[in-house]
Amino acid sequence: MRIYDTLTRKKEEFAPLQSGHVSLYSCGPTVYRYAHIGNLRSYLMADWLRRLLEADGYTVHHVKNITDVGHMRAGQLAQEEDRIIVAARAEGKPAAEIARFYTDAFLEDEAKLNILPAGDFPKATEYVPAMVEMVKALVDSSCAYEAGGNVYFSVGSFPGYGKLSHQQSEDLQEGDRAEPDPLKRDPRDFALWKAAEPGRALKWESPWGDGFPGWHIECSAIVASVLGDEIDFHTGGVDNIFPHHEDEIAQSESVLGHQHVRRWVHGQHLLVDGVKMAKSTGNVYLISDLQRRGFDPLAFRYLCANAHYGTRLNFTPSSLRAAQRGLNRLRAATHGPSGRLTKKARAEGDKLRAAFWAAARDGLNIPAALAVAWSVARSRLPGAIKRELLMDFDRLLGLDLATAPPVPPVTDEVAKLIRERHEHRRASHWGAADGIRDRITDMGLEVRDDRPGTTVLPIPAWKHDDGNLASSADVSSRLDETPDLDFTVAIVARRGCEELQRCVSSARAWLGDAGEVIVVDNGFVEECEPLGDDATADDEQLRFFRADHFLGSAAGRNVALRQARGRCLVILDTSVEVTGDLFAALRPLLEDETIGVAGRWGVVTDDMRSFDEAESSGDVDAVEGYLMAFRRDVLRKVGLLDEKFRFYRHLDLDFSYAIRSHGYRAVIDTDLPVIRHDHVEWLATPPDERERLSKRNFYRFLHKWGGHKEFAARKR
Repeated sequence: MRIYDTLTRKKEEFAPLQSGHVSLYSCGPTVYRYAHIGNLRSYLMADWLRRLLEADGYTVHHVKNITDVGHMRAGQLAQEEDRIIVAARAEGKPAAEIARFYTDAFLEDEAKLNILPAGDFPKATEYVPAMVEMVKALVDSSCAYEAGGNVYFSVGSFPGYGKLSHQQSEDLQEGDRAEPDPLKRDPRDFALWKAAEPGRALKWESPWGDGFPGWHIECSAIVASVLGDEIDFHTGGVDNIFPHHEDEIAQSESVLGHQHVRRWVHGQHLLVDGVKMAKSTGNVYLISDLQRRGFDPLAFRYLCANAHYGTRLNFTPSSLRAAQRGLNRLRAATHGPSGRLTKKARAEGDKLRAAFWAAARDGLNIPAALAVAWSVARSRLPGAIKRELLMDFDRLLGLDLATAPPVPPVTDEVAKLIRERHEHRRASHWGAADGIRDRITDMGLEVRDDRPGTTVLPIPAWKHDDGNLASSADVSSRLDETPDLDFTVAIVARRGCEELQRCVSSARAWLGDAGEVIVVDNGFVEECEPLGDDATADDEQLRFFRADHFLGSAAGRNVALRQARGRCLVILDTSVEVTGDLFAALRPLLEDETIGVAGRWGVVTDDMRSFDEAESSGDVDAVEGYLMAFRRDVLRKVGLLDEKFRFYRHLDLDFSYAIRSHGYRAVIDTDLPVIRHDHVEWLATPPDERERLSKRNFYRFLHKWGGHKEFAARKR
């Protein structure tokens, strides 16, 4: 078997440290919230590696740690907004109970994905003494130092630092996910032990005072304690390469004096709409989310099997539906009629078996191996040989191909329709046959035709189109159509039911018959009556679209803009209330063809680094996103909003500059009849998170427009 090693950056031939035995360590979950399917993709990679090794006859000792120490400061748990955690803290339940709940949830999710349980799930809290001993050894060897009750690893003491991430040690920046620490001798140094702040529940005694272990020492101590001084494989996601695994190498090799991991294997990100899945971006799916939509969790395993673990995989509901269909068909192929066995068929089967395992052994290429499985499924081999091969392959694939699709009995009426349809098909009366298929479909059933005959099954929940959007592209664009209304008001909401109701009602009160309001439920996080199914039933001026998850701020607005029927378009934030005839006031501004975008609030700048809110009407550098009005022809020329802006902050800067780059002006009128209330999205986002997301968006804006200094030379 050959596998890509992150350390050497090439495929390496595998030879175990101990004949017939393999030691495998996987960085496990931090159990203060549910694992999302992006996390679980990494564990699927490790599972396929283990299954392949076991198929090749090795005894695998697989260890997956459970991080229940809590490297976070005390206030961070509350920011997760999980009712169970909030309830546990309110009831005075210990942190161990919280960790136990999420550990059990993680193990349940792994079981649903057919991930083989690790041989050991060591809890970090049970290995704190081993961590303290390893830190002491590093201090004693001058590889670490104490400062202010903290202990830091001295990166300068380890010449090989940076070899895993392939960075020069002197060029590396602080990697400890924290503000610069004045106690460090070198900004690259990282914490091995942290002094406990007052009131902290999870803390331990140490030679440096009460505290808790740093992020990286946990894995080093557990690997050495459970698996020994040197192991065959260490797996994780690409996010772990730096700083976590880089720091793990430095710690372990400084103590042990030799290489502690033979092969490093890392899995790539799972994306949603092209963006990495993460709670902070609001695009997280859990296994329970997939099940609520009627999917078999193994459909997600099948989806991941179609992309090499070292490449990014884009997840969408449509790709999961395709995976569910593929899984069902592969299972059906496993349970076909036996047929007649021949020497030629057996020889062909042996070739396919060899091709499957050869593909898998070449860099853990599960997609190539799955393609061979499909060659078997589509072949004319006897069913008995197909079944034998696919069941053999499933030792690696783990798709539970032994499970035959259930075929419930049909009513006499349906059985009669099936016979009639069969006769029409034999006579090539395709129109009549299709008509009967439609009648059966109208009964909530689906018709499957294959070689053995026709099967009728209930239409599964995952096939039902609930009309929810998976991306902005799921709605067609009407922008090239001739507008038949004066105004379209686009309102996008994710939270704040009362704010949404106020915004919609106030806009409609002044809109008149020549306008419409489009509301986009951008993954709303609470129950909201204005978003109910009957909200738009009897209102021709109100249209409603629902996303099945948070699409991102720009993408949510693009849904409404794509569907707009108005000659003039108004993006209205839910924090804004219309108090007078806004649309009459906007008309003269938008009739001026030199103006590309208008609003009530705007910002000005001299250097494109610092922006101040404009205090009077006139030209500005950017119109703020609370209210942005523009003509349809401007949008057609400029294009839709940049969907890389998932957080709303600075999206307005980017769109204003895009409009101005076409020679248009950005103008505000401070007399527009609107008022601004508290912004619920801003208030609901933790301060450190909104600062991080705001900075990311501002750097994105600056990268695009920072070279256009002429924009800042405004005429006031």
